[in-house]
Amino acid sequence: MKAEQEGDLIEGDSPQENGVQTNQYSSISPPASPVGQDEPFSTYFEEKVPIPESPNQVFSFRKLWAFTGPGFLMSIAYLDPGNIESDLQSGAKAGFKLLWVLLLATIIGLLLQRLAARLGVVTGMHLAEVCNRQYPTVPRIILWLMVELAIIGSDMQEVIGCAIAFNLLSVGRIPLWVGVLITITDTFVFLFLDKYGLRKLEAFFGFLITVMAISFGYEYVLVKPDQGELLKGMFVPYCAGCGPVQLEQAVGIVGAVIMPHNIYLHSALVKSREVDRRNKKEVKEANKYFFIESSVALFISFLINVFVVAVFAQAFYNKSNMEVNAECNATGSPHTDLFPLNNGTLEVDIYKGGVVLGCFFGPAALYIWAIGILAAGQSSTMTGTYSGQFVMEGFLNLRWSRFARVLLTRSIAITPTLLVAIFQDVQHLTGMNDFLNVLQSMQLPFALIPILTFTSLTSIMNDFANGLMWKISGGIVILLVCAINMYFVVVYVTSLNSVLLYVLSALLSIAYLCFVGYLAWHCLIALGVSCLDFGSRIQIGPLRHTDIYLLSDMDTDSVVER
Repeated sequence: MKAEQEGDLIEGDSPQENGVQTNQYSSISPPASPVGQDEPFSTYFEEKVPIPESPNQVFSFRKLWAFTGPGFLMSIAYLDPGNIESDLQSGAKAGFKLLWVLLLATIIGLLLQRLAARLGVVTGMHLAEVCNRQYPTVPRIILWLMVELAIIGSDMQEVIGCAIAFNLLSVGRIPLWVGVLITITDTFVFLFLDKYGLRKLEAFFGFLITVMAISFGYEYVLVKPDQGELLKGMFVPYCAGCGPVQLEQAVGIVGAVIMPHNIYLHSALVKSREVDRRNKKEVKEANKYFFIESSVALFISFLINVFVVAVFAQAFYNKSNMEVNAECNATGSPHTDLFPLNNGTLEVDIYKGGVVLGCFFGPAALYIWAIGILAAGQSSTMTGTYSGQFVMEGFLNLRWSRFARVLLTRSIAITPTLLVAIFQDVQHLTGMNDFLNVLQSMQLPFALIPILTFTSLTSIMNDFANGLMWKISGGIVILLVCAINMYFVVVYVTSLNSVLLYVLSALLSIAYLCFVGYLAWHCLIALGVSCLDFGSRIQIGPLRHTDIYLLSDMDTDSVVER
């Protein structure tokens, strides 16, 4: 009888205590809501999507459909206006030669999103909640501030994208500052859509992705890129004749694709499905379907990014300002002043990209481009709002109403953008993207290091903790990505040509690297580098358990039992 019971447990069944199923997979419970039961509060998880039963099936399309949603919301961060601008600049500056960098960055992004989804599924908590429970107070607050900076920077890019789209669609009749103000309505649109239910909201995001695919796909068909060169650029990791400009662009691609706040977002979105975390089989199944769904979503986002790169690589690579100016003059474009009469290589951004498409391929190309940019800005705005809410709730254990949260983040993002839009021109507005990309690149370690740390701890992930290969490969990937982004930051700072800024950057860099080092130290302990565990507070028996070093007051009883 005892052997039979043990066999049942191996199969994933759970023993019962006082009528409640419990086992090691339920040892870490989601935090209790700090909001009283009598106080209504609407969140993304107000309803949870049930998962259909499919006994003895290795794969079920019905189950995949039930799990479909979070990955597509996550993939929108790979299609925001910052990414689109990086794509078009890549095509204009390097042709098809950097498509392999985009492919590699997307694959790395998928692997990192896998870690985020697994954390949410296995623990029932998202990354911000786990950080809140695992890190001491001061590092936790610093980490929260850094992630909030990344979210605000991303939100500003989305506001810029929307403002430019409105300006292009109205043929300049809607000034940029008015376009910035219009984005305030996102608050009300978001709150309105959220009342219609989770699946309908996810369907709306799917619709916006479809709009982007059709818009940028139209430009792709219109321009007819060289398919041989496209495939060569995608699968041959080489950049013939490339110099510092192309190298900087390659670094920019990685920085634009892998977004810090998206790791926090994805770990929270997966909580919207009904998964019994006490059942090992269900947890394993959820991890599988979420990975498949994320792969499909990122594949679609990759294709859309390829559309943009290929269009500008085919039509505008090595084009001079004089050539573009002449073409715009011939077609009667009112924007010829954007392109000086010299033989300098054409430099484009989201705004200029729409203008040159209109000059070379007609007004329809310009308007369809603007529609795609508007869809990118609107969709990423709403997912950015979710990121902000999850981060605030998780780190501070504080829940604001959806209206207050959206209004706060939108106000912070709109204020500096509005000032630039009022007192400067579109050149300065789009130029802010470089600064915002640098800002988000600097915040990347504050998402990647914690996600690798916590998914490597068996005290948190149990049997689903990262294996040796995942620990090694994950550590190398994160080190590589962070190094690439730091290079991007250094290139940007050195281009400022100001001694005062150099000194200020040096001082900030010292504090920044100290904090990154602190997080990396915890991460190395979680990865099994026990020689660094000289400050461990928990020792069971003659051996130290480095996998529980970070545990604070969470699950003390279950830790002792294990």
